[in-house]
Amino acid sequence: MRPRTTARAFNSGLSNAWQAASRGVIVAALSIMAAGAAHAGGALPGTYGHKIYRVDYSLYPFVQVYFRTFDENKQPLVNLNELNIGLMVKGRAYDPMKRQYRIESVRQKQVGTRTVLVLDASKSMAGAPFEAALRAAARYVDTKRPQDEVAVLAIRDEKEGYQLVSQFERDPLAIARRLADVQVDGMQSRIYDSVGAAMQMCGLSGQGSLDPGIENYIVSCSIVVFSDGLDEGSALAREELMGRITNMPVPVPIYSLAYSKRSTEHFKNLEALSKNSFGNYYNVGETVDRMQSIVEEIQNIVQSDYVVTFRSYLPVDGESHALKLGVEYPTGSGKFTYDSASFEAIEPPPVTGVRERMDVLNATLPLLPDGNPHFSAAGGGAVAPAPATQPPLPEPPAVVQ
Repeated sequence: MRPRTTARAFNSGLSNAWQAASRGVIVAALSIMAAGAAHAGGALPGTYGHKIYRVDYSLYPFVQVYFRTFDENKQPLVNLNELNIGLMVKGRAYDPMKRQYRIESVRQKQVGTRTVLVLDASKSMAGAPFEAALRAAARYVDTKRPQDEVAVLAIRDEKEGYQLVSQFERDPLAIARRLADVQVDGMQSRIYDSVGAAMQMCGLSGQGSLDPGIENYIVSCSIVVFSDGLDEGSALAREELMGRITNMPVPVPIYSLAYSKRSTEHFKNLEALSKNSFGNYYNVGETVDRMQSIVEEIQNIVQSDYVVTFRSYLPVDGESHALKLGVEYPTGSGKFTYDSASFEAIEPPPVTGVRERMDVLNATLPLLPDGNPHFSAAGGGAVAPAPATQPPLPEPPAVVQ
């Protein structure tokens, strides 16, 4: 089991901070309860679904499609393989037996994820509820992978309604130290403004990571909110925020942990944000000890996405082309659910790192001699047109002597 270094550093810093503030030291760690988290509005029994959130065609003719899956309990589908996948390009289905696409778990790849933690630091949260939220936030950071990045916002009486506690950061110890300094002194809780700011931070995720590379880049961003749902004084109305969520070109799921020692009246605000954003809602109530197990579940969801990589046989034309990705679950059921997306057939840049990555994919998904990745006609004749010309691999840049 991996050492919980972040939690230890966080506990040390947190104790020192609270001693300085004369609030006492927390001497016992919160237990992780085995009970499952309560979800609001899952899928119907026996149903499942998936959502495409990113299509990467920078290595064309190889296209990578990232998607998230969920069952009736809003949990990821496990152990998907190529036989669970139905792939169509411009309405024509790929034959899985021709091995022109493969599926992998994001958990096993070098690509990174981003998360914005939003902590309600208003005075109504003071005491055991906020202490539990801080420890849960530290636990979330402790369970991330080295390439994953976490930012932290605290809902406080700042000009914008929130404090930027930490920009996107990979170092878990640095995040822990910053969490320990968060003060619970807000007179108002501008939740909608804070969530809107978190969405803006996620919107910039496509511009690269802290250490960008060919394989090491950000593929998704999520928001985790710890609050009672009571919004006071936000410049951004709930209806406007909901509209922004709906219109985002790339989904940013919001995972809400609703907790309070006073009232559950405003939990519905968090529930609405989560439902509208492809996220999960957790009704914690007063059982704040559950928070650590809940954030572990959220971390598992974030890391359980899949990516399908396929070789396209369309020539480079700079145009956008439709694709559909279907998932059959369980295997052999004959029931597929489909989601649609598109990619552009563009020539990759002549960069050495790109060429090396394409060489690997060429070995994994070799070019078919007949250029036909689709199913053949009943009589054995190919239904595809004449094979398209394979785009050449880019040459490495010339070295000037």
